[in-house]
Amino acid sequence: MNRRRADTVVGFLVAAVLIIGGALSWDAYQQQQAFEEMGSMMGMSMGAVHGTNPLWYVLGTLLVSAVISGGYLVVRDELTGIDAPDRSQDELASSTARESAESPEGAVQPNGAVNPESQPQTRVLDLLPEDERRILEPVLSSPGITQIELRDRSDFSKSKVSQTVSALEKRGLLYRERQGRTYRIYPSDDLHQNQEH
Repeated sequence: MNRRRADTVVGFLVAAVLIIGGALSWDAYQQQQAFEEMGSMMGMSMGAVHGTNPLWYVLGTLLVSAVISGGYLVVRDELTGIDAPDRSQDELASSTARESAESPEGAVQPNGAVNPESQPQTRVLDLLPEDERRILEPVLSSPGITQIELRDRSDFSKSKVSQTVSALEKRGLLYRERQGRTYRIYPSDDLHQNQEH
């Protein structure tokens, strides 16, 4: 769970406790006022008859809110320790983009990441789901591969290969040409040109 989401959830929880506690306090105050008014009309004190003093509700609400907030602050780092403590995902992405733009080395950066400007086909493969990547990688490495060979390399069924190739073709990542009873599959012109550079 990221830190921002955890903070929001706990904030809503504390707000709910404060609202409920405030409502209970107000209700107890209203009851106390009603009993005092009734007692003054009858000429006797009804102080011992009415319910809980509203002050106890106020103190209980503040105590519960403090316990929830304090407990969360104690365990906050353990709950959200997976994410970077003070940097949001957007900051991490922008710093990574800045580092890759400043890096003159080319394709591979010191941390092992691939520079997307130098190898756009690798960037496309990183963004695809595993099944589509298993279809597109052989097409990029062997343009003109037949659909039958592709089925053997990807270890998918005939229908799975056909459906995945159709989906990639609709998105413009590859195209196929009929050859007898099968198809030859080629990467799209954009991917093929980027692969050559």
